[in-house]
Amino acid sequence: MTEPRKQQIDKETWRKWSFYIDIIVFAIIAVCIYFLIQHAYAAGLNSGAPGEAQEWFIISGVVAFLAICLTWIFIRLYWYRGEIEKRYR
Repeated sequence: MTEPRKQQIDKETWRKWSFYIDIIVFAIIAVCIYFLIQHAYAAGLNSGAPGEAQEWFIISGVVAFLAICLTWIFIRLYWYRGEIEKRYR
């Protein structure tokens, strides 16, 4: 018996979808930076108050999510840099 072949995405479709994913990731980065500024300001205002620990917990979550998004962007940057270097060698 032969197994059915896996569906593969052609390069043009993959580039189009990855462009849309990159735009969404940049929007998520902008929202994360906004939340980071907002919660850091609130943590500074609530210095010593009972809600300060909650604000710092939220800040750490936002920073972790921001790190994941930035990692995605840097991986894509070096991927395309490699493709450009191959093209001009």
